[in-house]
Amino acid sequence: MKSDDENRLAGPEAARGWDIDDARREQYRATALAAHEKKKHGRAVGQAEARHALNRPRLMVEELMPQQAHHDLAAISLFSGGGGLDIGFERAGFRHVACYELLPKVAACLTANRPTWAVRTGEAGDVRGQDWAQYRGVDVMFGGPPCQPYSQAGEQNGKEDARDMVPAYVNAIRTARPRAFLLENVATLLNPMFAAHLAAEIVRPLSPTYQLRMFTLDAETFGVPQVRRRAFIVGFLAEADAARFHVPVPTHRAAGSKEDRSLRRPLDDGEEPPFCLGTREALGLGAIGLDGPAPTLRSGLTGKRFTTSIVSGEASARRWAELQVWPNGVARTREAAQLFPTPNGHFRLSVPDCALLQGFPESWMFPRQAYLALGIIGNSVCPPVAYQLARALRTALAR
Repeated sequence: MKSDDENRLAGPEAARGWDIDDARREQYRATALAAHEKKKHGRAVGQAEARHALNRPRLMVEELMPQQAHHDLAAISLFSGGGGLDIGFERAGFRHVACYELLPKVAACLTANRPTWAVRTGEAGDVRGQDWAQYRGVDVMFGGPPCQPYSQAGEQNGKEDARDMVPAYVNAIRTARPRAFLLENVATLLNPMFAAHLAAEIVRPLSPTYQLRMFTLDAETFGVPQVRRRAFIVGFLAEADAARFHVPVPTHRAAGSKEDRSLRRPLDDGEEPPFCLGTREALGLGAIGLDGPAPTLRSGLTGKRFTTSIVSGEASARRWAELQVWPNGVARTREAAQLFPTPNGHFRLSVPDCALLQGFPESWMFPRQAYLALGIIGNSVCPPVAYQLARALRTALAR
């Protein structure tokens, strides 16, 4: 049985259970039994029958986010999740004041990685019930409210979705009055279908006080090997700060084709930014004649059942197949992935591989449960993107 917190994450439908027929229930049962037998076999044969070599990633995420000197700007994090935004702001030199994350299992990821951070969770982490006046005048407030009300996977019910926390975030901003704020969500938030909701819940409440900017960024143009476009809204109390803000300039070029990146001519100094690594190159896999960004990694915590698959649809599945990477039944570790050959011989992903494709440093720890780790990863902002936004905010707020 799911906890109350997990039901709240998945929405009102999950709280009353998913209504599936007997045929689908039997299908799920057969899949689970088959997976169980594969695990038994993998443990029995051991490392001796590993079907692929242990991959050594070529992408060094830390190089996308050089640590900046610490400064006196302080930030508070809402809807903190697994820390995607927090990592970016930390590496840009910001001081963390507090993190607010409703789900204890998710908040534990933050505490495990940064024991000194003030992490609020459970009722204390519910953004809807806090005294934000205690943080009045903080330099930056940042966060990504749940995206399900606006995403295709979440059925795009907008304000009719009980998971819509945008109004709660706006209330926090209006009460705390940070010098600047950052709001992240799926790119569809800025689509015309949500224009009225955006105007009513964000623009009209905040525009009398804040100078607003709205834009989208693509993860691949910041060195993250994944197709992932997200919407961002920033606001500044002072016109001078707003005037100094510039949308981050891409640090990398997107692939633009399916050719293997190793076939491209190396760039000379002074030329355009480098190409983002492809999926296979980033993971340290052999060349197969094509490469490119991974499809968007989905979160297994927001569907009809928890899963260790990161496939978001048919197009996603086709693209993974082209890359000869198996995205179903993601293993907890790279060593474990070696023990379970895939039906088509493609490379089996592990949780560390998915974290890398999302832009997390190798040192960032995730829960032992693969489904929970993948859920946290898939719900996160790519840290290198957050890093560039944090740097842009730092420049704007420089006194």
